[in-house]
Amino acid sequence: MFKRTVIAASLVAATLASAQSMAAIVGGGATLPEPLYNGKGALGGILPAGFTYVGVGSGGGKTAFLTNDGASINQAGVDVDFAGSDSVLNADDFARYAPVKSAWGNLIQIPSVGTSVTIPYKKSGNTTLQLSGAQLCAAFSGSATTWGALLGTADATPITIVYRSGSSGTTELLTRFLNDSCPASFKVSSTFSSAKLSAVPANWKGVSGSGDVMTQINATEGSIGYISPDYVNPGNNAVVARVSKLPMAAGTAPLPTSANAQVALGTAIAPSNDTDRADPTKWVPTFGAAAGDRPVPSAGYPIVGYTNLLVGQCYKTAADATAIRGFLNDLYSGNKSSLVTAHTFVNLPTEYAGEIKKVFLDNTYGSGLDINNPSVCNGIGRW
Repeated sequence: MFKRTVIAASLVAATLASAQSMAAIVGGGATLPEPLYNGKGALGGILPAGFTYVGVGSGGGKTAFLTNDGASINQAGVDVDFAGSDSVLNADDFARYAPVKSAWGNLIQIPSVGTSVTIPYKKSGNTTLQLSGAQLCAAFSGSATTWGALLGTADATPITIVYRSGSSGTTELLTRFLNDSCPASFKVSSTFSSAKLSAVPANWKGVSGSGDVMTQINATEGSIGYISPDYVNPGNNAVVARVSKLPMAAGTAPLPTSANAQVALGTAIAPSNDTDRADPTKWVPTFGAAAGDRPVPSAGYPIVGYTNLLVGQCYKTAADATAIRGFLNDLYSGNKSSLVTAHTFVNLPTEYAGEIKKVFLDNTYGSGLDINNPSVCNGIGRW
């Protein structure tokens, strides 16, 4: 009996050791791409087996990755290997990472897929909502408090804005558009209450995630919100608004379909020299009026941007580096392109995706920016 117990205990220990050596790749962050990463209903996700992604919002994802704070993605005590964020890294983010950079290695920020930000609504009797940039500003700033004031009718139904209460990259993408259309009312921020330059009305609804936005809108007559295209049917004008930067004839403004988003996103151009390739801020095009932004698109659906991946250049565990590299190679080789499209997102241009592979996987230019480069990552890295 004793011998059998010892053998059993040894087998359990071996199993645990094996599981630890094949530790899962853990990440989280933006809820906008969560269905794309994890799958939704019968539609599969693009993450490989062994990857965990927890949607909590871009702010939580960035905090988790930059400080290895698993609790920020509801994974307390777990090391954080990657993150998803629709909000680009800023000076404060780099300052948070600076104390650990020498031990953990460089960070990499690259676009995952292109996306529209849809404007879902619920208003009885209206199934053809179309809004210009000025009208979106009127609604989201609160200068138009009723649907009549917004649309030029006698409708006294109050407008209720449903917004993300925490740090959200979807909010940042929306506020880039609003800042371009009405800079006196909005600045660019991942937090709606900070972006809005006046107080948020008490009757508006702040919720925590993308799915919560849609739930609240469905439950609230007279509501308008903003959400990823994967949570709605972006081609159904009875659910989401047509949007244009400038006024257009009724029924002619674009819907937030992947085809219209593709037109707006255009052809992104990857960094073309070693200095820019080494700069994480150079890899993610943004659209708006801020310094470094590309102009808000005049063709296609105008509220667009990219959802991004944050990964480390260096991982101490070789299996983790191999898993991250395999996922990125699969994505940027186009092996997931049909799934990306099925989830109503936009694939990166082939040449742009190819440049990401050349720089961060293949070291084609000899710049030493590739993941787990033996010279750069010798003795350092994320767990």
